[in-house]
Amino acid sequence: MATLPAPAGAAPAATANPQARPASAKPLVHFAGVQKTYDGQHLVVRQLDLEIQRGEFLTLLGPSGSGKTTTLMMLAGFESPTAGEILLDGHPITRTPPHKRNFGMVFQNYALFPHLTVGANVAYPLTVRGVAKAEQAERVAKALDMVRLTGMAARYPGQLSGGQQQRVALARALVFNPQLVLMDEPLGALDKQLREHMQIELKELHRQLGVTFVYVTHDQGEALTMSDRVAVFNDGEIQQIAPVTEMYEAPSNRFVASFIGDGTVLNGTVRASDGDRCGIVLPDGRVVTGLNVNDARVGATVQAGIRPERIVLHRQALPGRANQLQAQVIDVIYFGDHLRALCRVADGQPEATVKLPLSSPWLPHEGDEVVLELPIEFTRVYA
Repeated sequence: MATLPAPAGAAPAATANPQARPASAKPLVHFAGVQKTYDGQHLVVRQLDLEIQRGEFLTLLGPSGSGKTTTLMMLAGFESPTAGEILLDGHPITRTPPHKRNFGMVFQNYALFPHLTVGANVAYPLTVRGVAKAEQAERVAKALDMVRLTGMAARYPGQLSGGQQQRVALARALVFNPQLVLMDEPLGALDKQLREHMQIELKELHRQLGVTFVYVTHDQGEALTMSDRVAVFNDGEIQQIAPVTEMYEAPSNRFVASFIGDGTVLNGTVRASDGDRCGIVLPDGRVVTGLNVNDARVGATVQAGIRPERIVLHRQALPGRANQLQAQVIDVIYFGDHLRALCRVADGQPEATVKLPLSSPWLPHEGDEVVLELPIEFTRVYA
C-alpha cells in the first residue's frame, strides 16, 4: 500500500498513539470555552474545552443532537462558535475560512463531482491549490493506490460501488497532505460487512500516515474499533474523554456506561461506604459490593453496573465468594460466536445479561436456576 508524504505537523507514524506521548505534549487543536447556539437560547455546544493531540485518532461519539457534529463543523470552519476560541498549533483559527485551514473532509454522502472522473475528483484539492499537473498525476496515483483503487482513475463515480466511492472521497481528503482529516459519519451508508472492512482500513491508514483524524459517529462499536481516544457527548457536553479501553471498562457516569457497550444494571441503596468501595442493598435485602465511582453517600439511590462478559455463571453458590445472586434463566440467545443468557434476578429489577463463549464447559438452558457472581473489581456503582 503506497503512502503519501507526511504533512507538516503530523506525528511520526510510529508514535501516532497518543498514549505513547508525554502528557505535556502541545495539542494540535484546542477548543477553549467554545459555545454554540442557533437561536440565542438553547446551547447546542456548552463550554467546550477539548484538546486534540497531534497524530491521534479521536472519535466524537454520541446520540443525535448531542453536539458532536456541530463541534466537527466548527473545527472545519463551516460553523462559527457563538463564544470561545478554536486554536490550531496555538494560533486562533475561529475566523479562518474553511479553504484556508488545510483540513481534509470526508462526508457520509461522499460529495463527489459526478461529471468528473475519479482521478479528477481526487486531483480537485490540488487543482485549486495550483499544484503543477505533473505533480498532480503522481500524487493522485499514490493516493488511489493507498486506498486500493489503482487503475480506476478514468472511471466516473456512478460506475463505482458505495464502498469505492467512499475510498475516492478519502483519497481526495488525503492527497494534499492535510494537517487534520475530519470525517462526519463516513461509513454510515455502507452495509455492515463493508463498513467493518473499511474500519480496519481506516485504522491502518491512520497508523501509516500519522495524520490527526477526528471522526464523528453514533456507532459505539465503530468508535471502539478505530480510535485512540473517544469523547462521549450528550446534551452539548463531553461526558467523558478517554482511551477506548478505559472508556469501556471504567465509564465515569451512568450515561457513558449505558451508551458504551452493553451492561447489566441493578437498582439499590447505599448501605455502607469504605474508601473506593460501597455496599448497596437491593430491594429484596440482598447486598452487592462495587466500586464507588461517583462518591455515592450512605442512603443514596444508586445503580450498580457490570458488563455481560464479566459476570461469572455458576450452577450453585461457591463458599467464600462475594456478590453471588440467585437467578433464573428466562432465555438463551445464540449470537453465532457466543451465547447470551437473560436472567431474572428479582421482581422489579432489570434482566441480567450474561455473555458466554461457546467453549464454556457448561451452557445454561431456559428455566435453569443459576448463581450470578459479580466480581467487585468490575462492578461499578453510580450515584
